[in-house]
Amino acid sequence: MTLLCVVVIGYLALGVASSGSFFEGPSVRTFLQYLATPILIGLAQMVVLCVGQLNLAVGALGGFTACLMGVLMADAGVPAALAVPAGVLSATLIGLLTGVFIVATQINGFIVTLGTMTILLGAQYRLTGTRTVDGYSSTLRDLGRAAPLNLPLVFLVALVTAVLLAAFLYRATAGRRLLAAGGNPLAARLSGISTDRQTVLAHTLSGLLIGLAALTATASLPGVNRSVGGDWLLPSFAAPIIGGVALTGGSVAVLGTVLAAFVMRLIDAARAEFSLDPSWVNFLIGLVMLGTVVGGRLHQGHLERAGKNRRTPTAPTGGGTAPAADSLLAGTGGAQ
Repeated sequence: MTLLCVVVIGYLALGVASSGSFFEGPSVRTFLQYLATPILIGLAQMVVLCVGQLNLAVGALGGFTACLMGVLMADAGVPAALAVPAGVLSATLIGLLTGVFIVATQINGFIVTLGTMTILLGAQYRLTGTRTVDGYSSTLRDLGRAAPLNLPLVFLVALVTAVLLAAFLYRATAGRRLLAAGGNPLAARLSGISTDRQTVLAHTLSGLLIGLAALTATASLPGVNRSVGGDWLLPSFAAPIIGGVALTGGSVAVLGTVLAAFVMRLIDAARAEFSLDPSWVNFLIGLVMLGTVVGGRLHQGHLERAGKNRRTPTAPTGGGTAPAADSLLAGTGGAQ
């Protein structure tokens, strides 16, 4: 509810500050068009966080996938109907292999995804070098610009993806197993749930969502190059953390992640509207992330202390011990 209020108030404030131009059709289309990718990368990080893992390769995998699709269409002449599924499938496969490697080696996911990020950055540079690939499918560009009733198709794709992901996590057995494995791995194993399998599934889902984010970015941008995905890592963490996802695993917040992505998009729009220094925007987002984490930890500590106080029995006062003991003995037939 807090995030929803921030979104509504922030949107209205930007509209007033822009003398109403922010409410006009072209501005609404542009705002929502570039909101699709932050939503998807936030969801991609969220599914990994729900099992207590991290994915530092979100931006590198998204940039590599976007460049792969662009090069397949522009250089190899592959139709968009084949290049796009190939790119999304490649991202999903890389996510699967990352999860399998983490499980097989028992190396911390932080280290594994850091290495994956480095490899993918090199592969992205190998695909495009210093050039910008912009000669790909005009049909894909048209789909990226399409906005019936001022609602861009790429934004609708992100919303539908969020709804399907929420249904999977909250309703499907496999989704509940993901949350169980992240919330209490020992209890999950004792219940017959393979935590290793859930780790692989989480990274595979993350790869799929990153592939969809790369698709929306490729369709929306005028061209792809080695800089695509370079600024995705911070928003991918900021959206789920501000949205209410715990870093320790076991929880998801699909709606919160979407609203947090909306807030960050508002901040970016305000930066453009008021010509703010981008460094201050990153400082503000980082500060909000740290505040959210610290606030959540303090709240959790308060709940734990309150629970301990409720479980601790209070000693009777004022000489009431003897009567209470006498009553108990009388109720059980007296002393033997």
